[in-house]
Amino acid sequence: MNHPLLNKRKIFNDPVYGFITIPGELIFDVVEHSWFQRLRRIRQLGLTSMVYPGALHTRFHHALGAMHLMHLAIETLRAKGFQITSEESEGVMLAILLHDMGHGPFSHALEHCLVHGIDHEKLSDLFMNRLNQQFEGRLNTCIEIFNDRYPKKFLHQLVSGQLDMDRLDYLTRDSFFTGVSEGVISTHRIIKMLTVVNDALAVEAKGIYSIENFIVARRLMYWQVYFHKTVVAAEYMLISLLNRARHLSKLGHTLFATPALAFFLTHEVDAQQFANDPEVLDKFAAMDDYDVFTSIKIWANHPDTVLAELSKGLVDRNLFHIDLQENPFDESWVEQLKSLVSAEYKLTTDGTEYFVIRGIITNNAYNPESDKINIMDKQGQLEDIAEASDQLNIAVLSTLVSKHFLCYPKKIQTI
Repeated sequence: MNHPLLNKRKIFNDPVYGFITIPGELIFDVVEHSWFQRLRRIRQLGLTSMVYPGALHTRFHHALGAMHLMHLAIETLRAKGFQITSEESEGVMLAILLHDMGHGPFSHALEHCLVHGIDHEKLSDLFMNRLNQQFEGRLNTCIEIFNDRYPKKFLHQLVSGQLDMDRLDYLTRDSFFTGVSEGVISTHRIIKMLTVVNDALAVEAKGIYSIENFIVARRLMYWQVYFHKTVVAAEYMLISLLNRARHLSKLGHTLFATPALAFFLTHEVDAQQFANDPEVLDKFAAMDDYDVFTSIKIWANHPDTVLAELSKGLVDRNLFHIDLQENPFDESWVEQLKSLVSAEYKLTTDGTEYFVIRGIITNNAYNPESDKINIMDKQGQLEDIAEASDQLNIAVLSTLVSKHFLCYPKKIQTI
């Protein structure tokens, strides 16, 4: 008869890193949980596959990859003499494994669309606390590390910081699946260069060029992948059509939807309801990308012009045109677009808001205000990467860049 623990030592064949080992019984049981398995049905990059067809990987892939990198980071720091107990190791790996558990359908695109006043980090925390009850308190250390309440602060930095395992994995993985080679970073070398000084994560001086490449790659990936203008157009079409579905539901229209999606279309759900009513979190856990896109396929034939046109546009990839510029768009031009949309689709002024969408996207590859990347020299002194780097552009990349965007139907361009 096999020892029960032997059945928990599972491996995954990851296309990015090769074989990933599940390092313990508790972690295996968490991975097997239905709430974690739900991440298989949530795309890591939302609608980015409409631009990069290979970008079909999921939050499940990413979570396991980030856990694998965390395991390597722990081994590196232990080898350098830093004490990390088995309980801390398990806790920090669970924290990175579950850090994205609170993502809803299509990840960031719908983060504030179906629920309000609560982000995916807080939802992840709620999931962790519910899991902690089910596992009889065995996730206590994980939750303390995730919320930066654990005494060893560098453990939280490994989960959420300027150089955390989350960023190292998603840059590597997203570059791999999109085929955008500008995002390739020296993940394993960066991990090998990690150290701890005064309970804060730092990087040995000989790793500085890998860090410079990491910061530049992050900036390029944001403009070339995450904020690619066609991806932005697709995501705002999705937001717009779900807002229309919510509006129609509030007016009493019965729309095709799975029970979980129907609940969030017909209820204004906020942080307080998630905290006070366990059933709300259960309903959220029952919803994924499939709920939304199945509904969109049906809505493409809905009698409401706005809902049908937006849904057909996403299903057939007839996406909005999008303009990007540094300054706000001229109000008279926006109003002219709304008039053209109103005439084309026979809509009232309120209806045009779903077809003419504007906003701002911002990007800074490195933000020293929140959590510096410190470089440790041979004397053990620390210096911010922006000052230690001999590349002028690292300091430049720490500045915030904003672009205004304006989306509208492509057919309006020809009118």
